[in-house]
Amino acid sequence: MDVTPPYTGRFAPSPSGPLHFGSLVTALASYLDARAHQGQWLVRIEDIDPPREQPGSALLILKALENYGMIWDGEVLYQSLRTGAYQHELERLLKQGLLYPCTCTRKRLAGLAGVYPGYCRSKTSMPQGPYSLRLQCPDQPVVFEDRIQGRQEQQLSALGDFILRRKDNLYAYQLAVCVDDAFQKISHVVRGYDLMDSTSKQLYLQSVLGYRQPAYAHVPVITANNTGEKLSKQNHAAPLPLDEPRPLLIKAMNVIGVDLDISLNHCSVEEIIHWGVKHWRINNIIQSSSIPLPPLS
Repeated sequence: MDVTPPYTGRFAPSPSGPLHFGSLVTALASYLDARAHQGQWLVRIEDIDPPREQPGSALLILKALENYGMIWDGEVLYQSLRTGAYQHELERLLKQGLLYPCTCTRKRLAGLAGVYPGYCRSKTSMPQGPYSLRLQCPDQPVVFEDRIQGRQEQQLSALGDFILRRKDNLYAYQLAVCVDDAFQKISHVVRGYDLMDSTSKQLYLQSVLGYRQPAYAHVPVITANNTGEKLSKQNHAAPLPLDEPRPLLIKAMNVIGVDLDISLNHCSVEEIIHWGVKHWRINNIIQSSSIPLPPLS
């Protein structure tokens, strides 16, 4: 897929821990794609889930991006300061009759593999007790062309009616990301393959809200060699070292298909990043859901 200007990309981590090698790969692919197309690259901190957040993580994430040569444009956007915008769009959807309250407990939903069967679809009035708000999704396909993975098609019914506001009154990721991508005029999203299912949900929600839809590219996630699971903060992935970024920066470049001249081993972070921008080709990333973690030492 050709990229036409203007290009605005973003990296949007949650502050649930420091960046690790897997998040470095995703951030780097996003950054290089934006800069190679003379675009803007924004950073958004997705801090709307306080129970999962670790104090000080946001600052560590920003410090890591700086140390690894990925300098963002403009001010960092914090989702915790955007709740008014999310509530406004919720009310708009409620007026359109597209949301319904859900009082289902975790026990009732156990064993459903994450696909909500619509138990509460007939509810029209708001309950007295705690409830979430779900978006009613039609039984229709969502089709899009992923810039890395190729044509994707998924039935909305296979994903189920998804939550936009939780029972604890916290705004759900799917709502916040769509509202903020529209607010920041994001034209291109480069992120991990683990969010592929979210893309179908977001494309539908964007269409309902009348938003412009970004182009998507899903980078294979890095998996741990011993378990095959996605490298993540939850399974204690090692944080990125901040004192000497060059070795892991070079390994991340190799993972996303940027061939480095051997002389760059002795160059500065800025020179390595400049090389990466100059030699970036998104088609060099393998068409796969995952890549095993390379040796990091």
